[in-house]
Amino acid sequence: MAARATTEADGSASIGQLVASIKDDLTGLVRDEIELAKAELREDAKEAGLGGAMIAAAALLGLVAFVLGSIALVYGVHALGLTLGWSFLVVAGAYVLVALLLLLAARSRFGRISKAERTKTTAREAARALKRSSNST
Repeated sequence: MAARATTEADGSASIGQLVASIKDDLTGLVRDEIELAKAELREDAKEAGLGGAMIAAAALLGLVAFVLGSIALVYGVHALGLTLGWSFLVVAGAYVLVALLLLLAARSRFGRISKAERTKTTAREAARALKRSSNST
């Protein structure tokens, strides 16, 4: 930096010195940008980790609530007059029915997948156009 100041003061910096100075400045700038990116990514990774942990905790609490709600539902059905065993079977049957309906809905959704037909068509057209252009030259 001191050498640059003395050469700039008298205006006699050579092109080589100027190029070296530009290279050093650009190298420093790139290094600083890389360090900034690393720091930002570290912060983002921390936030993503905390967010993931919170989602896992929420899922666990949701599962516990689902199990407790299911038991409460069983006892509610039992209060209607069914024996406890039949109450568990009724609730389990309801869950199986919901699961089957979800599976049918998912199967229907998977049937709608287009397998990227438009992409395949445009890729074929682009390949044909490239062949035609390469044959014409």
